[in-house]
Amino acid sequence: MGWTRTTAATTATMALVAAGLLAGGVSANASTVHETSAAAPPAAAVPAAAPSAAAPPAGQLVPGQLQSAVVGGPIDYTAYLPAGYDPDASTRYPSVYLLHGRGDSQSAWQQVAGDLDEMIADGSIPPMVVIMPDAPWSDRGNYYVDSQYTGTAPGTSPGVAVESAFTTDLIDWVDSHYATIADRAARVVGGYSMGGAGALRFATAHPELFSAGLVLSPAVYYPSTPVDSSTREFGAYGVGDALYDESRYQALNYPATFAAFDPARPVHLFIAVGDDEYVNPAPEDAIHDLDYEAATLYNQAKRVPGITAEFRAYDGGHDWGVWEQGFREGMRDISGYLATEPVEPLTGVQTGSAGDDFAGGVLGSPDGGVVQAVNVAGDALGQTAAGGTDVLVQKFSADGTSEWVTPLATALNERMYGVVSGGGDGSVITAGYQRTDHAGAQNDDAFAAKIGPRGSVLWSTAFGDPAAADRAYGVTADGQGGAFLAGYSSGVVGDGAPAGDKDAVVAHVDAAGAVTWSAQFGSPGEDKAFAAAPAPDGGVYVGGTAGGAMPGATSAGGYDAWVAEYSAEGEQLWLQQFGTSETDQVSALAATATGVVAAGFTGGTLGASSSGGNDAVVAAFGVDGSSEWLTQAGTPADDRAAGVLVGADDRMLVAGHTSGAFGSPAGGVDVFTLAVDSSGAPGDVRQLGTPQRDGADVYDEANLFIAPGASGQAWLQAVTYGSIADASNAGGADVFLTSVPFAADGSGEPGHPGGPGAPGEGAGGGAPGAGADGSAVGGASGALGETGLELARALAIALLVLGAGVSVLVLRRRLHARA
Repeated sequence: MGWTRTTAATTATMALVAAGLLAGGVSANASTVHETSAAAPPAAAVPAAAPSAAAPPAGQLVPGQLQSAVVGGPIDYTAYLPAGYDPDASTRYPSVYLLHGRGDSQSAWQQVAGDLDEMIADGSIPPMVVIMPDAPWSDRGNYYVDSQYTGTAPGTSPGVAVESAFTTDLIDWVDSHYATIADRAARVVGGYSMGGAGALRFATAHPELFSAGLVLSPAVYYPSTPVDSSTREFGAYGVGDALYDESRYQALNYPATFAAFDPARPVHLFIAVGDDEYVNPAPEDAIHDLDYEAATLYNQAKRVPGITAEFRAYDGGHDWGVWEQGFREGMRDISGYLATEPVEPLTGVQTGSAGDDFAGGVLGSPDGGVVQAVNVAGDALGQTAAGGTDVLVQKFSADGTSEWVTPLATALNERMYGVVSGGGDGSVITAGYQRTDHAGAQNDDAFAAKIGPRGSVLWSTAFGDPAAADRAYGVTADGQGGAFLAGYSSGVVGDGAPAGDKDAVVAHVDAAGAVTWSAQFGSPGEDKAFAAAPAPDGGVYVGGTAGGAMPGATSAGGYDAWVAEYSAEGEQLWLQQFGTSETDQVSALAATATGVVAAGFTGGTLGASSSGGNDAVVAAFGVDGSSEWLTQAGTPADDRAAGVLVGADDRMLVAGHTSGAFGSPAGGVDVFTLAVDSSGAPGDVRQLGTPQRDGADVYDEANLFIAPGASGQAWLQAVTYGSIADASNAGGADVFLTSVPFAADGSGEPGHPGGPGAPGEGAGGGAPGAGADGSAVGGASGALGETGLELARALAIALLVLGAGVSVLVLRRRLHARA
């Protein structure tokens, strides 16, 4: 029986639907990349859209002017104020600055007012204040830079410092005269053609002011400008009497800002262009066709640490039809990175190298400290890279001091997917895979290592088919100083026999590092195990995804989720396969008092209905494999559960990542947490992160872990492409570690995340977490590319919170009778 529930702590979901496009208004000269002129600004406030019975609530277009000391005169602008805007109310809005093209004026952007009304009304973007400044200097060809031209050639005038004026006087004026959020995380700059070049410059040269840029058909050139470009005509890049100076252009062009870019202030770019741009007749100038230039820009931007980028090519030329499409899609994309309320900082510890680094697991230690595994692509934590991807296992004491760092590193790749207890002596086991050279054939082997309480490597073991790829994606303690590993093989492991392209594998490694047994099983398709949790009598629960019908089961189509139990001797006791015609997956497991709970996602409908995209799923099974209940939760965007923690009274904390709005979005992709009780009833949901992507890699595969801590805390470890408070991004993807509070009664009273040695304050309590040997009720789980983590005893569930953001959470639950 399915049902839908709306929580008291939430108010609205984001629809994220694409509405129809309005007719365009500005044309372009087909033979150049210059823009045409447009109408003058309005003389008084006017409705942004003509009212009608079917029209969305209309904002207002309001003319404005400020006196700028930098330019020595006025800056005129038009402000779009959303419907319901009240400068005296407590609500504060994100702000967007839209720069017009060469030869145009502020009036060119006024035609998007209707698009803004529509997208705000349907929830595609949040309400926002939009500033459309006029830029008349240098004959409207100033490129929004600080000109050093002082000449008086016919038809020209000395240049002014447009960039300085806009990034100081204009922004200061807007934040002091409008109800805007004065924070980079809530500020965007956009533009088309010359304005696109200006938006790119502002976003990447001033990341302290802007967190995102909407870059449409940008008039940017690499390595330099063509001889007939307007960049050479009006003195924008001039010095002295020269209208154009090559060294000045190079100093202001985007390769210079990329080289100096600070990844501690990440920026997201949405770049779009038409596929029918002006074709330069000279073959040597083909690289300066703006569609070619935009693609070059995108491919350079996405390689800059701290910059993320999207690229679109639309059917059209250098005209408003392309720019309106780009504006609508780009604003929907950028809204995911845009703070909609004053930003509450995410605190903790951030670790990284100059490359892309990923979370590898976290485990609270009995002394109140924490152990984490970090997969690094270069030098980090005082360790020199051995080559490829290395693993660094780090122990923090209860006061946040780093006690030791142990590398697991060879010249090839190592990557871990969980940390679990290695016994009561404080040792830990981490597992994943290690690339091995098998007589010239380099393949991944499943790998586990045990590290002593003082950081010494006690043993390591690798196993698999030398001629194929074998990986462990989930690990859980066996309660006897060993561990169970779950993963896959594309060959043959032990006495197994291949069933398909890739098969699921579960194996036991004892306290001395010996592989005592392994089991290989699967469908004719591609199958993987991502999660493991201890089962009664020394056995293990495993779960994952299947590309076909598993032995004795039926496929629903697409990829199905599955959960199975294996005995302590390696015998399969039961397997449950469930799913839809879309992709379904179990990413994490944790033991409960009555069996096991699985967390993952579905692209279809497993509950009563789907919210759209992928939805998070939590499902409980009895000790005999019977289905007890299932809860589906989501927004219209992409939502995936990747970790589950079970504590007192089988209350659960589910963690995952979302590109939608479960709570108040921090920006990009965020981490979310959802409280679930023992019957599957959902509780409070919260969302946290940085303005960039958190909790998932660029392929949207989960990269986060949760684990019990001491005295009402839990640990959260996840990837971030941004920077947490008081930290800098070392380059690309880093890893953050934070502690979070939990209300033991499940009320979800908010607290504040904190780092090692600085736990967040909030409602506390919960069953004590004495031993983390995986042998008692309660559990922790997590995912890195969808994986599982260890069970731990009866510890408090942690509720991750960040502020008091609200939304509507759509949840569907299906109850099942016990068999």
